[in-house]
Amino acid sequence: MNIGMLIICAVGGLTGLLSSLYLLVSMPLIIVWKIYRRIRFGCPLYQ
Repeated sequence: MNIGMLIICAVGGLTGLLSSLYLLVSMPLIIVWKIYRRIRFGCPLYQ
């Protein structure tokens, strides 16, 4: 394989890894934040 193909594979793999990590961290934090707002301020969960 040439160097260009290796760079494209590395960038694609890194992009997939970073987006997966973002979703893994952000989804539980958003749920916890919404529950906190519901308890503390009485805001609806779906707003």
